[in-house]
Amino acid sequence: MHEARFWTREGERIRCHLCPQSCSISPMRRGMCGVREHRDGKLYSMNYGRVAAMNVDPIEKKPLFHFYPGEDVFSLGSIGCNLRCAHCQNFTISQASLGELVLREMPPEAVSETALANRCRGIAFTYNEPTIWHEFTYDAMKIAREKGMFNVYVTNGFIQEEPLRELSKYLDAMNIDVKGFTQGFYDRVCKASLAPVLRTVELAHELKIHIELTYLVIPGENDGKEEIRKFSEWVARLDPRVPVHFSRFHPDYGMSDRPPTPISTMEMTRDMGKEAGLQFVYLGNVRIPRGEDTVCPNCNASLVERSGFTIIRMEARDGHCPICGQDLYMVQRRGEVEQSESRRGRRP
Repeated sequence: MHEARFWTREGERIRCHLCPQSCSISPMRRGMCGVREHRDGKLYSMNYGRVAAMNVDPIEKKPLFHFYPGEDVFSLGSIGCNLRCAHCQNFTISQASLGELVLREMPPEAVSETALANRCRGIAFTYNEPTIWHEFTYDAMKIAREKGMFNVYVTNGFIQEEPLRELSKYLDAMNIDVKGFTQGFYDRVCKASLAPVLRTVELAHELKIHIELTYLVIPGENDGKEEIRKFSEWVARLDPRVPVHFSRFHPDYGMSDRPPTPISTMEMTRDMGKEAGLQFVYLGNVRIPRGEDTVCPNCNASLVERSGFTIIRMEARDGHCPICGQDLYMVQRRGEVEQSESRRGRRP
């Protein structure tokens, strides 16, 4: 139990200001996330340092294609979520309650120690929603930054402005899941609001956090041409260089009766994104020729070839096209090409 930040008292209740749910919490009750509890007139983070899952992942799995490509990242998550997505693919931990699972206790300094022991240069908070783990991720990221490591959030973007600004001191990259582009979809499927997610994307970009966006394409829910077009145009207005990952849906949790996204729909999303002016559009969870390759938007040179989470060929140099010099909105270490070449075949 660790005292939480971002809350105020309202009579006998506490108002949480961490995410846009803005829960009003009675004594000895928890917010919608299930991990922030009102006790003795204070709000506590009940999952501080409590880990449900951890692994060493390729950064491409987050997915982040333009942020230290070819690196491994130490990934970890806790339990709970501030959304109720009917199609959640990590529902066994995101919808779990405290006491349902055996959780590993981990102090914040152990996160960096474990990452370094596994030869990872960065840490990703993922699997469940990292926003609701705010106090722990903040403490762990601060230590990681002191050790020269990078920090990543894989998030639904449902966070208030002040906590995001606090995180931005140590948060280097975010993959933000924009789950649809209508409020009706968020009402019906996620039990949340779209506008705060879009504001998070805009603010993260303004704060110079590297961002990439994922849009899971669900048949009959958020896959209409007009919705895809409007989403793509919105991203292009923000910054046409921001990578967008259109991901194929597969049946899960409360949507196990739905079919996988048709290949033709996935190809349509790529076409809509390109027509809107997006420079980097990727197709995930599906094998489509060049669907996950990085192509220079200026000279059309093929710069990064990927197969699943493995980089087959890497030609980008210091975030630019080596042929024409085009900015690829890509963060790389010097010597990245040599490092990526040496890692061929390591990943299944």
